[in-house]
Amino acid sequence: MSTTTQRYIDGFVAAVPTANKEIFIEHARVAAEVFKEHGALRVVECWGEDIPEGEVTSYSMAVQRKDNETIIFSWIEWPSRAVHDEAMPKVMKDPRLQPDINPMPFDGKRAIFGSFATLIDE
Repeated sequence: MSTTTQRYIDGFVAAVPTANKEIFIEHARVAAEVFKEHGALRVVECWGEDIPEGEVTSYSMAVQRKDNETIIFSWIEWPSRAVHDEAMPKVMKDPRLQPDINPMPFDGKRAIFGSFATLIDE
């Protein structure tokens, strides 16, 4: 992919109670459908398997992972920042993602997230 394409990425790291894996998968499937309906190109959800503990920093430290939790790493790929910026207010208002209908199966206050401009995608 050319470096001039300027895909836009939302990235997430969170700690999910390991017992909630199936609930997390269902929550993520619904969310992926909503994001894609609003222009996302793809949504990727990953379940941690080999997450080393750091001495200074780590995924676990960043999200204050508890012993009964597993790290997830996720990203959403958008065609551009403009599409992302137009979609996000609509996504956040979508009834399928409201807490009373589809509650997050993890503590969202301990999640880390951000949006990134793509520099290289080869």
